[in-house]
Formats: sequence, structure tokens, C-alpha cells
Amino acid sequence: MLNAGAHLGVKVFADDIPKAPTRDGFGLGTVEIAKTNPRIIVLCADLAESTRAEWFQKEFPERFIEMGIAEQNMAAFAAGMALAGKIPYIASYAAFSPGRNYEQIRTTIALNRVPVKVCGMHAGVSVGPDGATHQMLEDIGMMRMLPGMTVIVPGDAEEARKAVIAAAAIDGPVYIRFGRAATPVFTTTETPFQAGKALILFDSETPRVAILSTGTQSYAALEAAHALSRGGMESIVLHVPTVKPLDAEAVLEIARRVGRIITVEEHQVAGGFGSAVAEFLAENHPVPIHRIGVTDQFGQSGEPEQLLTHYGLDASHIEEAAKIFVANSMKL
Repeated sequence: MLNAGAHLGVKVFADDIPKAPTRDGFGLGTVEIAKTNPRIIVLCADLAESTRAEWFQKEFPERFIEMGIAEQNMAAFAAGMALAGKIPYIASYAAFSPGRNYEQIRTTIALNRVPVKVCGMHAGVSVGPDGATHQMLEDIGMMRMLPGMTVIVPGDAEEARKAVIAAAAIDGPVYIRFGRAATPVFTTTETPFQAGKALILFDSETPRVAILSTGTQSYAALEAAHALSRGGMESIVLHVPTVKPLDAEAVLEIARRVGRIITVEEHQVAGGFGSAVAEFLAENHPVPIHRIGVTDQFGQSGEPEQLLTHYGLDASHIEEAAKIFVANSMKL
């Protein structure tokens, strides 16, 4: 059985909840794992400060390689280092890696199944003023289609740290998605993290809808669930940090128990996390599904919170979507 978040060190709402960008977890995690694993190296594409790779650079300068603005070369070089016995973490903006170097990731990393950890930073519309060119919204779909590629989207900076550490033990390529904006750190050091496993953050005795979320959208899903509960509608929030491999057991259990699924992601609804859930349930336990994400649009310049609201990804929009979805599904 799955356990509710209250028993797993998940912070429920507080006015003073700390905030940090998930990219901080990359810097902390690589430094931590490198202290016990001499195979760890970090490669960066001239973005050491923005990606937090500079934290690793300061601690392990002899294991840090600055590749310059050359993401394609960085991917191929990392594949060669992996074949030589290293565990490379490659860092750049997600718009450039995997956005710019997808062919090299596919051919030199995924095809050879080498343990390169591709770390895509500044993903999603919450990048903010950088605008559409830098707001990568297609990367989950791109990477989950690659055979053998593990895809992880951490919920907060602490979980991102754990994901970076856990990735080193995965015998194969991994894609980890990170954000730029500071977001609530709702998990703690005691909150369990295991690649491929989901976590119930909110539960109730008579849920009418299940909200499955990935990445930092899980906190917005939590807020929505609390608001729904205050209005008399009970729900479940399942945080799914590993998009591939999907926690099939957890998703199936929730679908059988509740019968209505909403998915939430800061990504295109086409091909992303919601698509992964829909594909799995269509073949194993069909239920009504409503996917929340960016719908066939590019991003635009604006403040992170403004953009999340504009694209319907904030808690109030999730709450309203859940009410409409439940009402409509009851008519079927």
C-alpha cells in the first residue's frame, strides 16, 4: 500500500515554508555524490553559474570540464568519458540540452546505453522573462521516447538533490529536469526518494478525483487539493517524480480506487507526463483523464507566477479544472 505524505516527512503548508530553485539540488547533489564516488565528473556548456555547476567546480576543479557553448560536443564527449569508466553529468539549459543536442544524446548516449546524466536546467514557462526561446516545454516527451532513458522531474530542491545522487547508481542514461525559479521546498531529508517510485502527498477516505503531478507542479496540486477539501470535494495527490519508468503499480492502484484522473505538468500536454499516464491506463485500466499543461503553445516573456497563472498551472486553475472535470464525468 502507498502511504500519505503526512507520514513521509512532507511539509504541509506553512507561511514560512522555504523556497529554492530545483537547480540548487543539482549543485548540492553532484558535490555530495562526488565525495564518495571518484567516477563522477561534471561537464558544463558555459553556464556554470546559472546551472549551479560552479558549486562542483569549486569543490572538484580537476573533475570539472568547461565545454564552452557547444552542447553537441559536450554530449558526445561525455559519452566517450562514460565508455572510459566515468559517470558524467552534463549541464546546460534544457532548451539547448536536449533541445540543441538531441541527435548526439540519441546516438552517442542512448544508443550506447552509457551512464551519462543529462541535466536540463531552466525548463518550463517559469523561466520567466527569458521568453519562449528558453522556455523548454517539449523535453520530457523528447527524452522519454529514447529507449533506456530514465526521466526524472524533481518536485523541489531537496528532492532534486536526492535525484542527482540516485542517478549515479542507475546503470544507463538519465535525464533530470530542473527549474530556475525558487519554489516551495515541501519535502525534507527524511522524505523517501527512489527512482521509479511515486509518493502520495495528500489522501482522503472518499476521494472523488486523483491529481497526479510531476515536478514543482506537485505543490500547486497540494494547494488545490486543500482548497477542494475545504469546499467539500475530497481528492488524492500522487507526486510522480519519475516519468520513466512510470510507477505502474501506484498509478494503477489510484485509478482503480478513484476512477478519475487529472495530470498536471509544466510541459506540453502532448507527449509529456500526462501522455505517459494516459497511454498506460488506456491499455491497463481505462478511466476518464483530464490533462493539465501547456496546450499547443510556446511560452512568452513574463514573471514566473504570471506565466503559470496564464497557462492555467496555478493552484486555483487546478482546483477549478477538478470541479469541472468531476461534474462532467458524472454525466457520462
